[in-house]
Amino acid sequence: MTAGSLARRGFSDSPRALRLLTGAGLDSSADTAVIDSLAAAPDPDQALLGLIRVLESDPDPDVLRDALREDPDLRERLCRVLGTGGALTDHLVRHPGDWRELRGADAARTPEPEELRRGLLHTVGADPHSPAPAADLSGTRSAAELRHVLRVAYRRRVLRLAGRDLTGLVTVDAVAAELADLAAALLDGALAVARAEHPEDAARCRLAVIGMGKCGGRELNYVSDVDVVFVAEPAGDPGDGEPADEQAAMRSATRLATAMMRVPVETDAEGTLWEVDPALRPEGRNGPLVRPLSGHRAYYERWAKTWEFQALLKARPIAGDAELGRAYMDVITPMVWQASARKDFVEDVQAMRRRVLEHIPAGQADRELKLGPGGLRDIEFSVQLLQLVHGRADDRLRSGTTLVALAALSEHGYVGRQDAAGLADAYRFLRRLEHLLQLERLRRTHLMPDGATADGQAELRRLGRALGFVADPVRELTEARRKVAAEVRRLHEKLFYRPLLNAVAKLPGGEVRLSPEQARDRLEALGFADPAGALRHLESLTSGVSRRAAIQRTLLPVMLGWFSDAPDPDAGLLGFRQVSDSLGTTPWYLRLLRDDVRVAERMAWLLGTSRYVTDLLLRAPDAIKVLADDADLARRDPGSLAAEADAALRRYATAEESVSAVRALRRRELLRTAAADLLEVSDVREVGSALTDISAVTIDAALRVATARVLEADGEELTRVCVVAMGRFGGGELTYASDADVMYVHAPLPGVDTTAATRQAMAVVRELARLLEMPAAEPPLKVDTDLRPEGRSGPVVRTLDSYAAYYGRWSQVWESQALLRARPVAGDPELRAAFTALIDPIRYPAGGIDSASVLEIRKLKARMEAERLPRGADPTLHTKLGRGGLSDVEWVAQLTQLRHAHEYPDLRTTGTLEALEAAVAHGFLTADDGAVLEQAWRLASRVRGMVMLVRGRGGDSLPTDLRVRAALATAMGCRSAQDEEGLWAGPAEQLTEAYLRTTRRARAVMERVFYDD
Repeated sequence: MTAGSLARRGFSDSPRALRLLTGAGLDSSADTAVIDSLAAAPDPDQALLGLIRVLESDPDPDVLRDALREDPDLRERLCRVLGTGGALTDHLVRHPGDWRELRGADAARTPEPEELRRGLLHTVGADPHSPAPAADLSGTRSAAELRHVLRVAYRRRVLRLAGRDLTGLVTVDAVAAELADLAAALLDGALAVARAEHPEDAARCRLAVIGMGKCGGRELNYVSDVDVVFVAEPAGDPGDGEPADEQAAMRSATRLATAMMRVPVETDAEGTLWEVDPALRPEGRNGPLVRPLSGHRAYYERWAKTWEFQALLKARPIAGDAELGRAYMDVITPMVWQASARKDFVEDVQAMRRRVLEHIPAGQADRELKLGPGGLRDIEFSVQLLQLVHGRADDRLRSGTTLVALAALSEHGYVGRQDAAGLADAYRFLRRLEHLLQLERLRRTHLMPDGATADGQAELRRLGRALGFVADPVRELTEARRKVAAEVRRLHEKLFYRPLLNAVAKLPGGEVRLSPEQARDRLEALGFADPAGALRHLESLTSGVSRRAAIQRTLLPVMLGWFSDAPDPDAGLLGFRQVSDSLGTTPWYLRLLRDDVRVAERMAWLLGTSRYVTDLLLRAPDAIKVLADDADLARRDPGSLAAEADAALRRYATAEESVSAVRALRRRELLRTAAADLLEVSDVREVGSALTDISAVTIDAALRVATARVLEADGEELTRVCVVAMGRFGGGELTYASDADVMYVHAPLPGVDTTAATRQAMAVVRELARLLEMPAAEPPLKVDTDLRPEGRSGPVVRTLDSYAAYYGRWSQVWESQALLRARPVAGDPELRAAFTALIDPIRYPAGGIDSASVLEIRKLKARMEAERLPRGADPTLHTKLGRGGLSDVEWVAQLTQLRHAHEYPDLRTTGTLEALEAAVAHGFLTADDGAVLEQAWRLASRVRGMVMLVRGRGGDSLPTDLRVRAALATAMGCRSAQDEEGLWAGPAEQLTEAYLRTTRRARAVMERVFYDD
C-alpha cells in the first residue's frame, strides 16, 4: 500500500502514516483490513497514533495484533474508539488488556440495569441482595482502593458501551438509558463503600438517592452532572424502646451522602467521571443536603415553585433504600401533575424560558447544542410543558423520558404524528452529536467547535465523519445541524399552539385535534384568563377556506406564543382580532405580517401590553406599518411635522375638517411614540420631546385655523396672538396623559382699541380650544390655562403690556419659578420673542433670588407635600409628589436656576435634565448627586408614562393592584430573576424594589441640597 492510497483513505499525512504502520508491526500490503478499519475511523490519524500507544503499553502486543487481524468486530470497535477521542485511548494505555472489553459476545450485548448494579457492587465486595449493601473492608483493600477499583470498573463499562455506540449496535436512546443506569449503579457502589467507611452512620439511617434531570429520565450523556435529591429516615427504634433520633439520623445520612458524592470526582488517574449535583433539592444550595420524607412533603406543599415540579417530572429512585425511594415518589408524584393548576404556572414557565436564554454566554448561541435556539432544551421544554398541561388528566403521558413522553403525546392525539417524528429525529441527531463531542475528552460540553479556527475545522471534520458524512464532512455536518435547528424552532412554535387552531377550525384530517376542554387547558397554561373567549377569537380568525384564514392559520401558532409573553394575552388576541377585522381584506396587511416576522412579533407585544396603543391602533389600523423598522419609530423632526400639518390644512375646506386632519397626524405620532417607548427604541427623554413636538405643531396649526375663522367673522385683524407652553409642555417633558398647560398673549395692532382687540383674542383662543377638543375619532388635546397670572381668577388672555404690568407689581416668587418653564410655541414670531424678553429678567433675576425668596420656595415645597398629595396615596410610591419623585428633582433644579441662571446662560433652559447637567457642570451639584437625581427623574417619568400605556388611563402612583403592577413592570422590561440567596422575585417585586431604592436615594440628595445654603 502506497502513501497515495493512504491519502485517499483519509490519512492527512500519508507518508508519516506509512511509517507509523510499519512501526506498529503492521504490513501495509497484508494488513489491509486493519488499515481500512483505521481509515474508517472518525479521525484516521488519531486512530493510528492511539493504536501505537496501546500496542506500546501492552506487555504482549502480538496478541492484540493477531486479534485485530482475526476479529472484524473487535477491529471496527477498537478503531472507532481510538479515532473518536483521546480519553478512552488514555484508559486503554493505563490498563493494558482492557481492549478485550471490546471483544466477544458480551461486548455486543446491552446489559440490564440490575446487571450493571450487581456488577459494580460485586467489584467492592458488597452483597447486591442486601437492602443496604456495604463494601467489604475485611481484607487488605482500603476504602480508597475500593473507590479506585469502582471508578476503573465504571470506565470499562463506558468503554464497552462506546464500542457498541460508535459502531451503530445501539441507538442513542439506548446509550443514554445505559449511561443513566450505569451512573445509578456507580452511586449504589459508592454508597456501599460509604456504609463500610461509616458503619455507625449506616446503622442509624435509611438513605434513598432520587435521580433528577437526565439521569432521572434515563437520558444521560457520557459526561453530565448527575442531579440528585436525598431523602432519609431513621433506621428504626434502637431496640431499647426509645424513639429514633431524626436529627441524628439526618446527620448520619448527610455524612453518607457526602462520602458517596466524592467517588465520581476523586482525583486519581481516572480523572473526574462526572459531578453529583444536589442543587435541585428543596431550597437549592441553601437547603440541607438531606431531608426526611416529611420535610420534602412540607416544602413541596407550601413553598415549591412551578419550575421545581417541572424538574420533579423526571424524578426516580436510582440508588440506596428502594422502599424509601418508592415512598418518596408516592408523595411527590401527585403534586407534580397538579402543577399546571397553580396560579403562578404561566409566570414560572415564562421565567424558565427566559432563564434558559440568559444562561447562554455571549457569542455562543449559534454553537450551543443544548440551550441555543433550535437546541435540545427547546425540545425538552415543549414536551414537558405539554406533559404538565395534559398529564394532569391523562396519566398515559407521565414519563420522565423525553422520547417516550413525545411518543405518548403523539399516540394519544396531543401532537401530530409527523411533528412528533420530526422532533424525535431532531432530538436523536442533537443527542448523538452531543455524545460525540463529549467522547473526545470525556468532558462535559454542549458547544460545537468554532469553525473559524483550524482546530475547530479538524474537530468538525471528525464529528462529521463519525456521523457518516464522508464527501465533505464539515459542510455536510454544518448544513445538517442548521436544518435540524430550524426544524426544531418551527416545531417548538407549532407544537404547543397549532393544535389550538385545529380545535376551532376545519383543518386537514392528519393534524392533531384537541377537544374543547384540552384546548382550554392549553390556553390557561399560556396565561389566557378567558380561554373560552380566546377560542372564539381563534375560530373567527381561522375558520373558512379564504386566503385570509389560511394566512392566519400560519401566523397564529407563532403569535400565540408572543401573546403569552405579553402581560395581558387576552387583550392582545382580542386586539389582534379587531385589527384583523378592520384590515383583513387589505392586501398588504397579512402579507406584511407573514413576510416580516418582526412586525408580527411587535404587534403581538404591543396589543398584549398596552390598552393605549390598542385604542390608537383601532382608530387607524393602517399605522401598523411603522413597526417594520426602528427608523420609522424614531422621533420626527419638528419641521417635517409642521410641513405635514400645513399640507393637511390645505387639503380641507372647513376648519373642523382641517384640524381633524392635524389631530389625525397627532394620533399617528402618539402611536409611533408609544410603540417606540414600549419597544425601547426611544428613552424617556426622547418620548417627552416627541410628545411635546407634536402637541406644539397641533396647537400652532389649530391656532392658524382658529385665527382665520375669527378674522373671517370679524372682517378685520385687530390683534396678534401667541401661545406660551408652560409646565411639562414648556419643559419638553409631556407625558401621554398630560394636558397642554398654556398661557395666551396678544398684542393689539397699532391704533386698535385694547378692549376690542382682547375680545377678538378671546374669540381666537376659545375657537382654538373648541377645535382641539371637539368630539371626533381622533384623541382630543386639552389645553389648560390654570398657570396664568392670578390662576383661574385671572383673564384667560392678556396683552403683553398687561403681563408686564402684572409681573412688575404683583409677581411672586412661585410665578418666577413657574416661568422657568415658559416657552412660546405658537403664534406671531415677533410676539413670541417679545414675551420671552419680558419674562427673562423675572425668571432669571439679576443677582439671583434673595434669602427670603429661597425660604418662601422651601415653605411652598413643604406645603405642597403636606396638602397636595391625594388622600390615601402612599408617599413612597407617588411619582409626582412622593418622596424622591418628580417634584423633588424638579424643585432642586429650579431653585438652582433661580439662584444662578442670571450668571450662567446654560442654566437658562426649560428642561429638567438639561438644568441638572448644567448644575453639575458648574459645581452646584456633585456628579454623583446629579446622577442620582437624573435616575430618579427618568424612572418616575417612565412609570407615569407606562401607567397610561398599560391601563389606558393616567395615574401618578405605582398601581396598588399587584396584577396591574406586574403588567406595568413587564412592560418596562422587568423579568423574574434570582437574588443572591437563590430566591425568585417577580417583575412587580423587582420594579417596586428598584423604584423605592432609587427614590430613597434621590430624597436624601434633595433634602441635603434643597435645604442647604
